Amino acid sequence: MKLFLLTFLNGLTLAALYFLVASGFTLVFGLMRNVNLAHGSLYLLGAYVGYSVIGWTGSWYLGVAAGFLGMAAVGVVLQILIFRRMEGQDMRQTMVTIGLSIVLADIMLWIWSGNTYQFEAPEILTGTMPMPFVKVYPTYRLVVLAVAVAIGLLLWLFLNRTAIGTMIRAGVDDRAMLSATGVNVHLVFAVTFAIGAGLAGLAGVVGGTALSIAPGEDVRYLLASLIVTIVGGMGSITGAAIGALLIGMAEQFGLAYSPTYGVVYTFLIMVAVLAFRPQGIMGRRR
Repeated sequence: MKLFLLTFLNGLTLAALYFLVASGFTLVFGLMRNVNLAHGSLYLLGAYVGYSVIGWTGSWYLGVAAGFLGMAAVGVVLQILIFRRMEGQDMRQTMVTIGLSIVLADIMLWIWSGNTYQFEAPEILTGTMPMPFVKVYPTYRLVVLAVAVAIGLLLWLFLNRTAIGTMIRAGVDDRAMLSATGVNVHLVFAVTFAIGAGLAGLAGVVGGTALSIAPGEDVRYLLASLIVTIVGGMGSITGAAIGALLIGMAEQFGLAYSPTYGVVYTFLIMVAVLAFRPQGIMGRRR
């Protein structure tokens, strides 16, 4: 029972981290249909920027803010210089962002070397918290879970209960009609891209504090974001949460009970979803 509950909590907190990364990806790829395969690079770059700011200022909170705002600014630049010029050209977007991710990986390796970095969380977020059956559990992991839930609710409200969210969804369905109403579609999409990229940077600092950051993490979290978005459904925040939960649980329970085949479970879930519900669990048929 103790192993089961500990594995369940680990799966829940890993799912929270995956959701933080994938929520930004589902905004950009799932909702706006921009194929940004440099999303994992934004995660890792945001983590490195946050780490450097924490080293300069000594403030973890400023590091989180720097990770979010820095990657939001990069996202705006990407939307203006790349995706705005390649609207509807999925293959060109794919090839350009793959090349960009390779360049960014080399730049990050040049600046921050190949070392593994670990963040120092604020004292209030460290330590352990009493839990039934497992006795104690790291406080910071529970904070990550709470942050993921809060961001998920805010994103859902933003997309479904605000005027800007309505414009984003309308622009995805019929960009020409939205533009004809006088709405600046490019500005709306730039804001959306900034939020998606900023969430990747925020997740980099938060995830780096829970685990660590090192070269190669960009590929890992890009792959996780792709799987979560495919399983949950394109453009659905609720779907991203469900997909992240399934993938996080599959990874942790596989690691605990059958480590040799643990990685297989993730792909079995994806295959099953694609076979029986190709649009994803919460996706819409188009």
